[in-house]
Amino acid sequence: MTGTSTLRPVRTESELRPGRWLALAVLVLAVLLVAVDATVLGLATPYISEDLHPSGTQLLWIGDVYSFVIAGLLVSMGSLGDRVGRKRVLLCGAAAFGAISVLNAYATTPGLMILARALLGVAGATLMPATLALIRNLFHDPRERSLAIGIWGATASAGTAVGPIVGGFLLEHFWWGSVFLINLPVMAVLVLVGIRTLPESRDPDPGPWDLMSVLLSLVGMLALVYAVKEAATHGFGPLTLTTGLLGAAALYGFVRRQLTLPTPLLDMRLFRHRGFSGAVLADLLTVLGMSGLVFFLSQFLQLVQGRPPFEAGLAELPAAVGAVAAGLVAGHAARRFSVRAVVSGGLAAIGVALAVLATLDRSTGYPLLGAALLIVGVGAGFSFTVTSDVILSSVDKNRAGAASAVSETAYELGAALGIALLGSIVTAAYRGFTGPAGTPVAAHESLGAAVEASAGLPAPASEVLLGAARESFVHGLHLASGAGAAVLLMTAVAAWFLLKGQRLENAA
Repeated sequence: MTGTSTLRPVRTESELRPGRWLALAVLVLAVLLVAVDATVLGLATPYISEDLHPSGTQLLWIGDVYSFVIAGLLVSMGSLGDRVGRKRVLLCGAAAFGAISVLNAYATTPGLMILARALLGVAGATLMPATLALIRNLFHDPRERSLAIGIWGATASAGTAVGPIVGGFLLEHFWWGSVFLINLPVMAVLVLVGIRTLPESRDPDPGPWDLMSVLLSLVGMLALVYAVKEAATHGFGPLTLTTGLLGAAALYGFVRRQLTLPTPLLDMRLFRHRGFSGAVLADLLTVLGMSGLVFFLSQFLQLVQGRPPFEAGLAELPAAVGAVAAGLVAGHAARRFSVRAVVSGGLAAIGVALAVLATLDRSTGYPLLGAALLIVGVGAGFSFTVTSDVILSSVDKNRAGAASAVSETAYELGAALGIALLGSIVTAAYRGFTGPAGTPVAAHESLGAAVEASAGLPAPASEVLLGAARESFVHGLHLASGAGAAVLLMTAVAAWFLLKGQRLENAA
């Protein structure tokens, strides 16, 4: 009898969730929604620049305010899902995401576009923690869970491929706002099918949702990231220092409050687990090192190498293919070798590929670019899939939403900081070019503005302006890629030590 009762829970969990793979298919639609939205913006940036005439700073805000808001709200939304139900939060967030996408599509000023991206971040903050937390509750067998996380990550990577290709097609045939409207059919399928197939799950003893903790988290993240962005762009002025201190104080207050609450929004004791902390840090630094290049790569392909949007989208495909392939086998590789070998090896591969991309120029052939992007994708697929598995495996399933939110916060915070820091390197290097007489001041704000300004100049001056602007932009891209390579290689070394002895579970 004892042997039977020991084995029965695993079989029972499997039998209770016969539709778990169909439910996973719905969850990955949410991931696809977010991934597509993030990638189509890069392709649409030159068109947004031409139509809305944002300054260089406004253009960076359009690119990163979405990540800023998500980073500030992920922990709160993950904890909210643990309390009121992850399915409910996911479906409400998906519906809001689709509706706000319409506002993005029809924005008429840079300010309205920034606001629309911020609101989209509020909705996006509900999606990612809920999907990972539901996977933690749907799949109790560790090997099945690793495969599910691999599929989850592979779908995100596939979204980075689908987004540019579909977005490129739309940009060649419609106006730039159409790239946001592709969210609507995905959202509709997700909500309609998810209502019937997703199981509801929540923490059975969650405690109250502490609004003061929510406020401290949001203010702390927004203020600190804003201060980093402004310092990287304009230096340390009084406002920047004050904002940074406000953010640090709010985050300190958040941590102190979590340590005193009987049911905290985020259990800070999770960070005592070396594997959990190491995985979170690896995610943050990896995305930081990659995001500056990713944000500007589409501009390089279109405005420097002269590729049309659809071709530029296809050019980025190898990164997604590599990430999908690696994500599906990452769990098996981590069990066969070790967690630290797979994560550190993946990060080192990305670092080497970024160093290669630091040699790009207008005449660089596609074989070199495609090979480097493929290596970036493979490295990211291995590292992100395994770190996500480590983070989810470190917590009880009832707190999966908060733990997933920490993972996603690291990702989004890394993206925001990467665009702020590395993006500011590109922008600062770009602005220093010397154009011909009659070059408009606006041409120094962004490469898109320079391309537009060149159309109003005589042929010789137009060619000189474009040549100088492109050369300056590529120089900035080299600096950002080199800095990203250094960050990735150092992160690979840190992960080797922090993830020492860490293993994925083999049985429930």
